[in-house]
Amino acid sequence: MDKQLTYKCPNCGGAIAFDPGAQKMKCPYCDTEFEMDALRDMDAALNEDGKDAMHWDTSSGTQWQAGETDGMRIYACQSCGGEIIADENTGALHCPYCGNPVVMIGTFAGDLRPDLVVPFKLDKKAAKEALNRHLTGKKLLPRVFQSQNHIDEIRGVYIPFWLFDTEADAHLRFKGTRVHAWSDSDFDYTETEFYSVVRGGSITYTGIPVDGASKIPNDLTESLEPYDLTEAVDFQTAYLAGYLADKYDVPKEDCVERANERIRQTTERVIRQETCGDYSSVTLESSSIRFQNGRVRYVLLPAWILNTSWNGQNYQFAMNGQTGKFIGNLPMDKGAYWKYKLLYTGIFALISLLVLFIVQSL
Repeated sequence: MDKQLTYKCPNCGGAIAFDPGAQKMKCPYCDTEFEMDALRDMDAALNEDGKDAMHWDTSSGTQWQAGETDGMRIYACQSCGGEIIADENTGALHCPYCGNPVVMIGTFAGDLRPDLVVPFKLDKKAAKEALNRHLTGKKLLPRVFQSQNHIDEIRGVYIPFWLFDTEADAHLRFKGTRVHAWSDSDFDYTETEFYSVVRGGSITYTGIPVDGASKIPNDLTESLEPYDLTEAVDFQTAYLAGYLADKYDVPKEDCVERANERIRQTTERVIRQETCGDYSSVTLESSSIRFQNGRVRYVLLPAWILNTSWNGQNYQFAMNGQTGKFIGNLPMDKGAYWKYKLLYTGIFALISLLVLFIVQSL
C-alpha cells in the first residue's frame, strides 16, 4: 500500500500541495507559498523531532574500604521510616525529618561510598541565628511558637544527591510570529507574520543535582540550591564527625527522569531566550535533545534541618550548610490575623468617612 506524504502549512495548519503554475508548494487556505528547498529543510527538521537520546553512565560510587565504616551506626525512625547514619559517639537523636526519636538498628554496612562531599561551612550557631531572624518581626506568628519550637534541636545533615553531568545537543522547532501595527486616518491595522523557527545548540551541564532521599521533598531540596560544587572534595568519613548523614534510598536509576526533565526545561528556556528575541512570540512545537558523555556522581551536600510541630501541624525549616540560604514555613495566629484585619479595616473606613466629610464641606 502506497503511503501518502502530507505537508501542513506552518501558518494555518492546512494541507499544502504543489502548484504547477507557480512551481511552488502552496497553501490553498492562506495562500502562503513555499520554496522546495524550504520544504527539504522542514523534512530534515521533522525527522529530528521527538528523537531524544538521553543516556547515562550510572557506574558512580565506589565500595567502602575495609575498616572505613568502623564506628558508624545506622539509626531508623519508627515513625517516617527514615534511616540516618551517625558516629558511635552521637547521643540521643531525633529524626530531622519528622522530629520523632530514632533508635539504633545496627552498624553501618553496604551501599555505595560517596564520590564527593561538600563540607559544612556554617555551624550550628549560624543556623540558629538564621532561624531566629526568620521568626523575628512576624506579627502573625503565635508568640508561644518561638519559645516552644525546640530551636536547639536543629541538626546538621548531609543529604545524598546524585549529580548528573552531560553535554546536551538540542534541536528545537518553534512557531514564531512578528506583529506589525500601523494606522491611517480611517483604520488601525495589524499584520501578523508566521515563521517556522528552527534552532539548535549545545550546552554543557556539570552537577545537575537530584536528591536521593525519599523522605525529603524535591521542592525543599531544590529550594536550598544552588550549592557551589567547585568546593566539593573527595569523600572521607572524617567529614561526617559531629553530623548526621541521610542514607540514600532512591537509586540513581530512579533519578534519571527528574534529571532529564531539569536539563530539558533549562535547555529549551536558554535557547529560546538567547536566539528567539527578534520575534514577537515563539511557541515550542517540538524538541530533540541528545546527550554525550553523560555520567552520574554520588555526593553528600550539607544542610541544617529542624522539623517541629505545633498545634498538631508539622513545620520544617532548612538552611543550606554552605551558603546560608534559608527556607521554612510558619504557622499563623488566626486571632492576631482577625485583630489586624479589623484594625486596618476600621482605619480605612475612618479615613474614607473623613475624606467624604471634607469633600462635602467644600
